[in-house]
Amino acid sequence: MVQSNSLLLKNVTIYGENTVTTNGFIYIKNRLIEAIGTEDEWKSYVIAEEQIKVINGKGLNAIPGFIDGHIHGANGADVMDATPQALDTMASALPMEGTTSFLATTITMSKEKIEKALQNVASYVNKPGKAEVVGVHLEGPFIEEKKAGAQPREHIMKPDVALFDQWQKLSGNSIKTVTLAPEIDQEGEVIHYLHEQGVNVSAGHTDAGIEQMKQAVSKGVTQVTHLCNAMSGLHHRDIGVVGAAFLLKGLRSELIADGIHVSPEMIQLIYQNIGSSRLLLITDALRAKCLEPGTYELGGQQVSVTEDRATLPDGTLAGSTLKMLDGVRNMMTYTDASIKDIIKMAAVNPAKQVGIFDKKGSIAVKKDADILLIDDHWTIRYTICRGEIAYKEE
Repeated sequence: MVQSNSLLLKNVTIYGENTVTTNGFIYIKNRLIEAIGTEDEWKSYVIAEEQIKVINGKGLNAIPGFIDGHIHGANGADVMDATPQALDTMASALPMEGTTSFLATTITMSKEKIEKALQNVASYVNKPGKAEVVGVHLEGPFIEEKKAGAQPREHIMKPDVALFDQWQKLSGNSIKTVTLAPEIDQEGEVIHYLHEQGVNVSAGHTDAGIEQMKQAVSKGVTQVTHLCNAMSGLHHRDIGVVGAAFLLKGLRSELIADGIHVSPEMIQLIYQNIGSSRLLLITDALRAKCLEPGTYELGGQQVSVTEDRATLPDGTLAGSTLKMLDGVRNMMTYTDASIKDIIKMAAVNPAKQVGIFDKKGSIAVKKDADILLIDDHWTIRYTICRGEIAYKEE
């Protein structure tokens, strides 16, 4: 919306990495956070002659922008469209819900279609004033057929190091997360290799038992994909993947907090047992997000979208139309999560999980200026993406 070299946010309550500053300022220059301090200090950082835009945020809170680590589409576009326009459409729509960066998430499809999507991300140029594509979440095709969910079964493949290397090269080294079923990598060779390459390995679309999960974690699995969905559940003789997420402290878990994929009561149970330090709020949204109910497409499949859910013809949930802001509000409603807890789940943890916390996920000097100005009712007044105003409440 607005492009300027410098931006000053005044009179805001700043939720920084380690402190909360009331009546504070954030000085942004060249897309980065240049200085943070109290209101009476800002003049010493700003050159009087400089052209600078000032936002008086009196009564507002400054928090880090949300990072959606699992999103397929929005506003009519899908990552698998494999066009720059599709990523532009997503990047333009997401700041309205507080998302300032995201992982472009693929789906189990043919090698050719996956490769086109990866090449598209590799060549994509992020635009000022829009959410930033910070990498790829490769969801499938290395999954368990019994837990495919809305992933097309006909394109499922065995995990393969050589194929991954080929895809990582095509993506321009953009693949940050890989969702796979640990039980189809029985010796854990692919998991170990991905972990050694610095890739975030997430157990998902899996029927693994607890012993298989323990083995997978020992090899390098550090995450669970959309907890409770498309995986083995809690049972008193084998606590499965859900139980592993509760028990194994080396795992962080994605959570679709729409109250549909996971019931409000289960979200309470998850939060009480896992806590904000090991949860990652995601949307798993598809192209129907931001659009009217109707019939849409996901991975070549027909998806029926109503006011609150998206399903395949057989009733299987097929992603969501959830907005990150609504997921955040739901967490505040269903649990006793504080604003600091929300920041962990929606910004800090996602950034740490994919190795970008040096640049994103918190409000700190020299980090990217990805900032939300919100009121006490969680209404977004401004979304700032890398120092540019991407959304302003009218």
